[in-house]
Amino acid sequence: MRPRGLPPLLVVLLSCWASVSAQTEATPAVTTEGLNSTEAALATFGPFPSTRPHGTPRAPGSSSGPRPTPVTDVAALCVCDLSPAQCDVNCCCDPDCSSVDFSVFSACSVPFVMGDSQFCSQKAVIYSLNFTANPPQRVFKLVEQISPSIFCIHITNYKPALSFINPEVPDENNFDTLMKTSDGFTLNAESDISFTTKLDIPTTAKYKYGVPLQTSDSFLRFPSSLTSSLCTDNNPAAFLVNQAVRCTRKINLEQCEEIEALSMAFYSSPEILRAPDSRTKVPITVQSVLIQSLNKTLTRREDTDVLQPALVNAGHFHLCMNVVLEVKYSLTYTDRGEVTKADLSFLLGTVSSVVVPLQQKFEIHFLQENTKPVPLSGNPGYVVGLPLAAGFQPHKGSGIIQTTNRYRQFTILHSTAEQDCLALEGVRTPVLFGYTMQSGCKLRLTGALPCRLVAQKVKNLLWGQGFPDYVAPFGNLQAQDVLDWVPIHFITQSFNRKDSCQLPGALVIEVKWTKYGSLLNPQAKIVNVTANLISSSFPEASSGNERTILISTAVTFVDVSAPAEAGFRAPPAINARLPFNFFFPFV
Repeated sequence: MRPRGLPPLLVVLLSCWASVSAQTEATPAVTTEGLNSTEAALATFGPFPSTRPHGTPRAPGSSSGPRPTPVTDVAALCVCDLSPAQCDVNCCCDPDCSSVDFSVFSACSVPFVMGDSQFCSQKAVIYSLNFTANPPQRVFKLVEQISPSIFCIHITNYKPALSFINPEVPDENNFDTLMKTSDGFTLNAESDISFTTKLDIPTTAKYKYGVPLQTSDSFLRFPSSLTSSLCTDNNPAAFLVNQAVRCTRKINLEQCEEIEALSMAFYSSPEILRAPDSRTKVPITVQSVLIQSLNKTLTRREDTDVLQPALVNAGHFHLCMNVVLEVKYSLTYTDRGEVTKADLSFLLGTVSSVVVPLQQKFEIHFLQENTKPVPLSGNPGYVVGLPLAAGFQPHKGSGIIQTTNRYRQFTILHSTAEQDCLALEGVRTPVLFGYTMQSGCKLRLTGALPCRLVAQKVKNLLWGQGFPDYVAPFGNLQAQDVLDWVPIHFITQSFNRKDSCQLPGALVIEVKWTKYGSLLNPQAKIVNVTANLISSSFPEASSGNERTILISTAVTFVDVSAPAEAGFRAPPAINARLPFNFFFPFV
């Protein structure tokens, strides 16, 4: 009979626990290690205290079933032994440590070592230090660890699960056996159709910055000079990397017809893949062919047929015609990283024995599809006759705001033959770099108009709508580079008189620029801009009387470049000492 109040399932579990609780625990083996010996402890230690709660069953003995055979010997396992043939500090399981090392240990960094905690019963090792002994000794205990969980592995019937197994590689001997154990292979018409359909799916791969452009056979070759000035044809063209290089090629003029790098077909025949590993190919189209004669005159061919180098004998000289001198690639790409168009331009020439070795020039540029290039006023320095790049900053920390029309970014008053200021409102003239300009108009004043209203009207005529606050020092400066922009310094000058009307009469703009960079190719850089508003006092016009005043605007460009001085590097200081017996035996 079962006790009253207990469910049937609990009674079954209690009977199972009672059947296995009679197992006796193993007595742990304890050893203490000295300097060079290992002795068994004389005392017999009791069973290792388990962390299981009262009433939790112990693991049954070997008579109830096969126990899992441990793959790893925990007695030989040491996870803190990191230095080979050297004692690790506070590593009590390190076999390289001696009693001398134990004397400086503070505690065992890894005091407890065990195998897989999922087993109901397994071996465990406990390390400790006996500082009362002289010298200090290491205490080693091998105990039987009982898992407190009822969900543990008691019997194992699949030994390979205790370790990682090496997969069996098919070969000519075991292929038939593996075929019988597997489901085999099935090929049918439906699978072929689905496989073909998958191949037609567009690939998600795309070109990234700096990735070599792939062609049908390898990659797009872009000759360049690497370690020397000689051309290397195995240099790949990189995506979105604009290049312009010059290199020298040593050729035998009599064999110019056999050199591939001198022929147009070497550069126009490859087909670029639209995307990496794509099946869509983009052919290279020849857009223009220029012919350069021996006297440097250029002639444009009407057709774009591929020409081959031809060797011609001219008396005592040998000439090679249709030799490639310059190659220009223009590749169009999308925002998805795909190449959609490839254009090519050639400059062919005639080479004689006088110009050997031959110098070639190669360029490659990338243009994004459905975009228009942004016009610049210089790259980097300003070009004379192009408008100044200017804008304003709406608030601190923001970028520079510019109008899309670069000819409306920095303007002054426009002059006409009538010189009527009221008729010229809104008509402006752009400020062009290097051009000293002056404009003006006439304004008729009557006594009926208040002085303050007239002064505001004149200011609007001089400043215009949206007068800029900043000017770009270079013609290609980006709007986000706020710290590089040059602020405009505003100055107001006025001359006060008693019983007079003070009106702005002139706006004088001074632009200071300098030559920046190399002496061989100096770049124009703006360093300072000043806008000076000059006001004058006019007597108040009586009622019915009219007065005409002149309003003017002037722009001047001042070159503040310092004179270039030739600089020479300081001679090196030779700090050499002769040996003390250098002049022996003369001195």
